[in-house]
Amino acid sequence: MRKLVLYISMSIDGYLATKDDELSWLSIVEKEGEDYGYHDFYKDVDAYIVGKTTYDTILKLTGGKLPQAENLDCYVITRQNIADKENITFYNGDIEQLIHKLKSEQGKNIVCDGGGQIVKLLMQKNLIDEYIISVIPVFLGDGKRLFIGGIDTINLKALSSKSFDTGLVQLHYSKQ
Repeated sequence: MRKLVLYISMSIDGYLATKDDELSWLSIVEKEGEDYGYHDFYKDVDAYIVGKTTYDTILKLTGGKLPQAENLDCYVITRQNIADKENITFYNGDIEQLIHKLKSEQGKNIVCDGGGQIVKLLMQKNLIDEYIISVIPVFLGDGKRLFIGGIDTINLKALSSKSFDTGLVQLHYSKQ
């Protein structure tokens, strides 16, 4: 069965972005030839889930394109009625139904790339199978949190942790 994996970065103090969705702080760990396992991870993924705010931020950063739509079936979770585009489904139904449907289908893993509201919804329903969190060596002090709260306790099993010379630490957990 397919797994839903949260694959995301956050600051040491738990933020996904600044209050105005600014992400330039992620560049402090950029290093030529280092992708932190991104390429290998995505070999086992064929579906991508993201919230509408994160989708809009990606479009601003990429000049109006969702790069993941070139290779993956993409689902943008929204409250709005938006017409689908090639490889992008704008979904405003029950997220639990969507995840159960995707997990029951043949295919590779499903990745979620945020944002905080979507992560909260998925965690409330205990739908995330694995968490891969890259902790960036910076304190933002304020911004948009990855883990918003308002969920029940979820016990996890540590699968691995990797430290990189850039200061990035990647944590990998699965639900028990």
